[in-house]
Amino acid sequence: MRTSILVTGGTGTLGRVVVDRLMAWHDVRVLSRGHAGDRPPEWVQGDLRTGAGLAAAVSGVDVVVHCATTNGSGDVAATRNLLAAAHRAGRPHVVYVSIAGSDRIPLAYYRAKQHCERLVEHSGLPWTILRTTQFHDLVARFFSAQRWLPGVVVPADVSFQPIDVRDVADRLAVLAAEPAAGRVADLGGPQIRTTRELARTYLQVTGRHRAVLQLPLPGRTFRGYREGWHLVPSNVAAGRTFDEFLAESTTGARS
Repeated sequence: MRTSILVTGGTGTLGRVVVDRLMAWHDVRVLSRGHAGDRPPEWVQGDLRTGAGLAAAVSGVDVVVHCATTNGSGDVAATRNLLAAAHRAGRPHVVYVSIAGSDRIPLAYYRAKQHCERLVEHSGLPWTILRTTQFHDLVARFFSAQRWLPGVVVPADVSFQPIDVRDVADRLAVLAAEPAAGRVADLGGPQIRTTRELARTYLQVTGRHRAVLQLPLPGRTFRGYREGWHLVPSNVAAGRTFDEFLAESTTGARS
């Protein structure tokens, strides 16, 4: 039996891949603030920031996969509005994607994700929360943003475990088709590598020749990163490595 699923953030880095994964097996509806075309999936207008249109967007759906993010505190109001509409619409299963270490690293965005997790948990709706490590795209953008500098600056003594959005989307598609499971095991990328190693790989694959400068950074946030509170060594996705992601992205950009 096909399930009716609403995806928020369906045009974003993760959301658009989740939509692709779900469409083969389910009836997919994508929330959009504006007109996004007449081709499948079904597009519905709504604004998470104000709540406008959300009642119609969640009407009749069995599952809501909440991928939308403002990359800041706006996530809290958006999630609250979505949950309120879902509660009135028949209690669909809410699948929420969060960040590994969000409960331990005192970064403002992580605090917002924690607040959203609590809203989901106490919403009275069936829920599943998946935390993942940072996406390959985010790590690559961090290095790309420094392309005008003479070198690449990275935090010293910090490692990351980047994961491909396609691997996260695969996991979310499975969770969306299953009963609510509460907080499931965090999902991490296939390799844990230092920021220096990741930067050198980025420079090598993209054909740039610059120095990598390691900068010791103070504060509780970077202490958390140095301690590895954002890593998931016990649950590693057997997916694409950062090197493979970069090679694929570079090949696509050149073709």
